[in-house]
Amino acid sequence: MINSLDHLIIAVKDLDEAEKNYSKIFGMPPVWRGEHKELGTINSIFNFENTYFELLASNGDGLGAALVDNAIDQDGEGLTGIVLGTNNLKEAHASIGSAGYVVGDISDGEGSNLGSQAIRRWQNLFLPPELTRGLFSFIIQHTEGELPFSKHQASSINKLDHVVINTNDADGFINVYQDVFKIRLALDKFIEHWKKRMLFFRLNKTTIEVIESKDEEPANDKLWGLAWEVRNIEDAYQRLIKEGVNITPVQKGIKENTLVATIKSHTHNVPTLLIEHLGK
Repeated sequence: MINSLDHLIIAVKDLDEAEKNYSKIFGMPPVWRGEHKELGTINSIFNFENTYFELLASNGDGLGAALVDNAIDQDGEGLTGIVLGTNNLKEAHASIGSAGYVVGDISDGEGSNLGSQAIRRWQNLFLPPELTRGLFSFIIQHTEGELPFSKHQASSINKLDHVVINTNDADGFINVYQDVFKIRLALDKFIEHWKKRMLFFRLNKTTIEVIESKDEEPANDKLWGLAWEVRNIEDAYQRLIKEGVNITPVQKGIKENTLVATIKSHTHNVPTLLIEHLGK
């Protein structure tokens, strides 16, 4: 049912500043600068091999503006939403309903590029709290228009390696993401290094990594951070240093045959890791 991690949403106060900062981090400019007139938001989009990354700011009145403003008021700027993609939204709607969940109608969405005036259209399915479990998450099917592709250099980020979600209820998370959304659970394991139970869901060449910290509260999930793959992490490190970005020295990762470095500035409160998989 779910075919992809379609995109990630980062709520920011100043879109111009955030766009400049992430252009430095990613090593390339955005492919889209646009607006959602009916939602009261403006956005800047960076496109990667397996997903896209949306910086979102309020620009007036509307449901989108309220979402951004509320997220920033509560938690500050940062990782705000995860959007799941499907090739058949009507089928997804029927499947979720047949599983016993109450879902609303499919809605239409539209965005326009402020430079080229190009239009992109899509359909959304917003999910009930039993499925979102504290996350801002919905399902999308793109219907018209495409994002341009970015040219990735050796030192630029080329794709999302994984997104990290914290949960207090791993079994409940499995019930939603594996049983309802039909996303493949590749691994369910207690990781000694972290002393935590971790889940790894795989789709469209990326991973949803879930870390469980049990408590007595109702089931709740929270987006935490992102790991981005680069072809040459030493080149990326040198480029970022020249750009004035604070980044830790490159070191061996916990996973075998990986090198990693952590970006400490310019991320607008998104914990950010770079990773190179050796021998690929």
